[in-house]
Amino acid sequence: MTDDVEHVLDQLVELVETARAMPMSASCVVNRGEVLGLLDDARALLPDDLAKAQQVLAERAAVVAEGRAEAERVVSRAHVEADRLLEASAVWQRAQAEADRLLEQAHDQADTMRRETEEYVDAKLAGFEVLLAQTLTAVERGRSRLAGGDPRSSDDDPGRPGSG
Repeated sequence: MTDDVEHVLDQLVELVETARAMPMSASCVVNRGEVLGLLDDARALLPDDLAKAQQVLAERAAVVAEGRAEAERVVSRAHVEADRLLEASAVWQRAQAEADRLLEQAHDQADTMRRETEEYVDAKLAGFEVLLAQTLTAVERGRSRLAGGDPRSSDDDPGRPGSG
């Protein structure tokens, strides 16, 4: 008995091709015992080859299933990572927006404080200006009195500091 179905089928083909042809016919004469023996050999080998083929198909199916499962895991991890990156991006955008808002608020407060400070300093300077003007007037009167006795200057002058 041979060990390969393909080899047995090759022998059957050779047997038919080399068989004696019948005159004026497509038929030929073959040895019945030889053909039946080769067919029995093929039949005996087929379950082994079929079992091997089914095992290969089962292994192939297992490999394909494992590949699909791995592909699904990779895709799932990719979705999770994409969601994480999207969330991180959204968090960053919210943080950036909050930072921009706080910076704008700080600039506004600084501008307000600057204006209020300038107004305060201007008011103080205006007060000093008035005081200095009054002091200058008093100094001029005092010098004028010392220099020649200005009749307008008297101790009860309402414009003089300290009088009143």
